[in-house]
Amino acid sequence: MHILTLVLDLGGTFVFAISGALAAVKHRLDIFGVLVLAFAAGNAGGITRDLLIGAVPPAALANWTYLGVSILAGLVTWFWFRVIEDLSDAVLWFDAVGLAFFAVAGAEKALVHGMDPVMAALLGMLTGVGGGMLRDVLIRQIPTVLRADLYALAALAGAAVVVAGHQLHIQPVATTVAGGLLCFALRYMAIRRGWRLPSAHPNTRQDGTADGQDKRGH
Repeated sequence: MHILTLVLDLGGTFVFAISGALAAVKHRLDIFGVLVLAFAAGNAGGITRDLLIGAVPPAALANWTYLGVSILAGLVTWFWFRVIEDLSDAVLWFDAVGLAFFAVAGAEKALVHGMDPVMAALLGMLTGVGGGMLRDVLIRQIPTVLRADLYALAALAGAAVVVAGHQLHIQPVATTVAGGLLCFALRYMAIRRGWRLPSAHPNTRQDGTADGQDKRGH
């Protein structure tokens, strides 16, 4: 379980770090900014999870491998940005893979530390969305998790599969693969097919203007 969690953590760190570095390059940050955003995106969710479950110091700060993986991802993106950018919607796809990795890794680690099954699933979701949220905040975008597509729900579904498998005493590798695939599949459908949750919208009058406004926008 510990080895499985470490592998998932490092995999998620690398993929999310690439998504952070891609966003940094697209916003014309310098190489230091690219590496900072790579580390932030790759490790924010895991650090938050570790603090909440009492696994201190967080693995990302206690183990230099996480920093090394984040720097590697940042440098790969810096030097081969054009190659990676040729992938359609590269940030979205790397983000989707990282979300799947971290959602199941977060749930696994929470279970290892004796967390309640429901809380373990929620912590898996938090681990998945944390890095993407910090990345988007640092580049001054509305975090993807707050938009009306399947993001947090996908992470929660993947984490729930891991927790359910643990409760049923199913082989952890099998439930981890199943949970990760479910999470990625939901994000894939959201990106490719436009699957969305209902979004908020202001109440409108019959003339098409929002409450409290006249037709001139006042």
